[in-house]
Amino acid sequence: MTKRKFCLYLIKPSHYDDQGYVIQWRLSPIPSNSLASVHGLTINIIESKMLGDDWDFDVVTIDETNTIIDVQGVIDRVQQADVGLVMLIGVQSNQFPRSLDLARPLLKAGVQVAIGGFHVSGVISMLNGEDADFKTAQQMGISLFAGESEGRLQEVFGDAINGTLKPLYNFMNDLPGIEDTPVPFMPADHVARTAYNLTSFDAGRGCPYQCSFCTIINVQGRKSRRRSPDDIEKIIRLNMSQGVHRYFITDDNFARNKDWEAIMDRLIHMREVEGLKFNFIIQVDTLCHRIPNFIEKCARAGVTRVFIGLENVNPANLKDAKKRQNKITEYRTMLLAWKQWHVITYAGYILGFPTDTPERIMHDIDVVKRELPVDILEFFFLTPLPGSEDHQKLHRAGVAMDPDLNKYDLNHVTTAHQLMSKAEFEKVYADAWSRYYTLDHVETLMRRAAVSKISTSQVLLLSTWFMGALKIEGVHPLEVGWIRIKSRLNRRYGMKIEPAVLFYPKYYAELGWKLARWGWLYFRFGLKQLKVERDPNRHAYTDHAMTPVTDHDEQDFELFKTTDAQAWLNQEKRIDKARHGISEPADTV
Repeated sequence: MTKRKFCLYLIKPSHYDDQGYVIQWRLSPIPSNSLASVHGLTINIIESKMLGDDWDFDVVTIDETNTIIDVQGVIDRVQQADVGLVMLIGVQSNQFPRSLDLARPLLKAGVQVAIGGFHVSGVISMLNGEDADFKTAQQMGISLFAGESEGRLQEVFGDAINGTLKPLYNFMNDLPGIEDTPVPFMPADHVARTAYNLTSFDAGRGCPYQCSFCTIINVQGRKSRRRSPDDIEKIIRLNMSQGVHRYFITDDNFARNKDWEAIMDRLIHMREVEGLKFNFIIQVDTLCHRIPNFIEKCARAGVTRVFIGLENVNPANLKDAKKRQNKITEYRTMLLAWKQWHVITYAGYILGFPTDTPERIMHDIDVVKRELPVDILEFFFLTPLPGSEDHQKLHRAGVAMDPDLNKYDLNHVTTAHQLMSKAEFEKVYADAWSRYYTLDHVETLMRRAAVSKISTSQVLLLSTWFMGALKIEGVHPLEVGWIRIKSRLNRRYGMKIEPAVLFYPKYYAELGWKLARWGWLYFRFGLKQLKVERDPNRHAYTDHAMTPVTDHDEQDFELFKTTDAQAWLNQEKRIDKARHGISEPADTV
């Protein structure tokens, strides 16, 4: 019997830069777990023959951050098959305009298109679909998918075969368990297109906290759903069999994965008993050090870098964001604990809370530099992301927000600030990077690394990357890869296509200038590394941030001396007394 052909494209879209060109690289930065997850589910559906024996699948997986999409080529390939479907995977809000632009010519050619990801799920969860771009997609005839794909993808494929795709697949009220489900997986040739030959997977989903700026809790829920240690071992062995041994565990907060210890024990056995070599990047909260053995076991299991949701050092700002789990009294203890186990720390830092001013922001950055032993600091505009509580409140109150979703990348101002003009806000954001990554402070970071037995070469690379991203490439460090690609014809819908005679000379001149600036920045920071490595006393270095935590920190550190910090400390002391049954003294007249 002749099999029919199903052509399936799984595409993770990028988004546009400020000139309307797709942000793409020869080697891209962080890989997409959504794409890996859907790819793994698809392969399982095919191998299990869930759609019957009479289908021959042609599956093409593309991450647009490292691959130029030939839209006409996609149309031709789909039209040669009996059935075709293009799925745009893991689409965030800032990627939604690009997704619509990719869909336009496909739909015009009669190709079925579906979009899923955080924007669709967040808009359904928090706004019940009340979003202009969401409605545009529906009017265009795009099938939208809200929720997670485990156990549901075969339904979408079956509807595509029958030509009956639903306008909306809404599974937001039925989040699936992920234990023993098909695991995320990307072939080695795709992984090789990332800067670190890095792949990703989620060990769990959901977060118990209630941060108002976060979309995770409203899309993945607050209940911990997780893969088993067997699942994680399977992922590692599957990837190592194809030469991949670097991983980004995408859990928004791995410390709250209820099976973290069983997972880490399994990985420790694989490393220390079997002698396998692999390493990880994870994301955690600021209280992870309170979990017995957590940091030690993470380090032994292969964690070499950790993203920490520090967000701010002002307790009033943390309270505004419902980030009550962040306690400034714990910051140094937590960061020093990671240092003790030779792990590089990244910390996110949000600018634009209601009481922020340029002066307060610069003061706080200086405090972080002097008093917190964090390695890499990355700044973000406080952004009302669709799917977050912040966005929902502004939407319901009728507060003006930028209608261009492409700007919702945490790297653009999207709503007015109470105390700063847009120009002031943008300037303080740009100045924040320069304030932190000075030559002297980069040397300090390297000295702290050397005494902590952390590679100063890695600090050199990361400092160059995070300082140069915005200053040289104009995009956030988490979006920066190696060597920018610009496709002349892949420009935002409605923007003029530049003539080749103008575009290419300008592109190559810009590329050469940027590479020269990258080289100069690396050279300048590299001189600092050379200075540190040649210092015979480098292993005896200490500074204010590296001193052990004592009971006198509140008196010795400026971190605790602001009015907001003092008010918070007093409140914490009252709470602690009440917890221990100690009553406050009565007021005297």
